[in-house]
Amino acid sequence: MVYEVGDIVKLKKPHPCGSQEWEILRVGADFRLKCMGCGHMVMVTRRLVEKNTRGLRKPDGTEVK
Repeated sequence: MVYEVGDIVKLKKPHPCGSQEWEILRVGADFRLKCMGCGHMVMVTRRLVEKNTRGLRKPDGTEVK
């Protein structure tokens, strides 16, 4: 799966605020993700994001996988 800045990923477990969707702000060995619910930002390893991704949406609204 190809991840790009601006994509929205749906992860396996929800954030404590209840949202499962995160916007990708940085891509590399680590990802910077911003919660779509509350705006909290976290750095997560690429391996963890790839393992826990349940869906990927491009900024134009198209679903991937």
